[in-house]
Amino acid sequence: MIAKKSKKRAPRNRTISLTVREKAKYRKNLVFPASGPKVKTYINKTICGDAFETLKKLPSGKFDLLFADPPYNLTKNFGRNSFKRTSIKEYEKWLDSWLAGCVPLLKPDASVYLCGDWRSASAIQTIGLKYFTLRNRITWEREKGRGAKSNWKNSLEDIWFFTVSEEYYFDADAVKVKRKVVAPYKENGKPKDWNESKKGNFRLTAPSNLWTDLSVPFWSMPENTDHPTQKPEKLLAKIILASTQEKDLILDPFSGSGTTAVTAKKLGRKFTCIEADEDYCLLSEKRLEMAAKDKTIQGFTDGVFWERNSQYKSKR
Repeated sequence: MIAKKSKKRAPRNRTISLTVREKAKYRKNLVFPASGPKVKTYINKTICGDAFETLKKLPSGKFDLLFADPPYNLTKNFGRNSFKRTSIKEYEKWLDSWLAGCVPLLKPDASVYLCGDWRSASAIQTIGLKYFTLRNRITWEREKGRGAKSNWKNSLEDIWFFTVSEEYYFDADAVKVKRKVVAPYKENGKPKDWNESKKGNFRLTAPSNLWTDLSVPFWSMPENTDHPTQKPEKLLAKIILASTQEKDLILDPFSGSGTTAVTAKKLGRKFTCIEADEDYCLLSEKRLEMAAKDKTIQGFTDGVFWERNSQYKSKR
């Protein structure tokens, strides 16, 4: 293995990185699928291996939630691996090739969340509907990026919400968003459907399928890594709290730098995460160690999701 040159960081840059000593330390925590038919140790583990082969070695009917953030239909490098843009039909075949392996692993009342962008929308819906019931499509604002001169800036991504059956768990109260009240209406002199405080006027709103309160991890955030498509912990927290209960088991077949595992740990859930790139697996393990000491999630405080850039202080 050729050692990568370490990046020179700005003084306030909080991006998580690994030393040579840390890599050796965290490598001991990883699970490498053996040549045998099954992975014996998989709960609360990062499995370093190919998702297509590893999924065949996991036990059936064990998982309460599938969260998958696969490569979108774009030409992009992911550490030691890369993905090349292809036709919609070919992308459908690729999606089917691994999603079919996830189906037998799920419980009858499990939920499924599949990430994608506008290019992959039809493929995800087509293959998802082959196995599951479609419940909704979540669109979240991805404010990061400089834009383009000859097209509209791509500022959104989607997450398709499916369920295995008509019986599934969903807790809307756990994922309400706290928003500032712009027009504080009162009835008989008292706030109507909002709370008045010294910190400002806020209202708890029902969760919708349009998420504008997320921040893509960047250099000054303590959860940031060098993974090119890292999802925010707050995004995973919404999905995990809405569609799982404590101690439920979550499967992520393309776990990247470990956001699913880290958020699951912080929220008292169990996880099985698969990632082909060893460096990202090692970052996952470092983040999991950090999560054991600090369970905070940016934008989620005292059981409430706060609107982006709204002022709050944790009681912890």
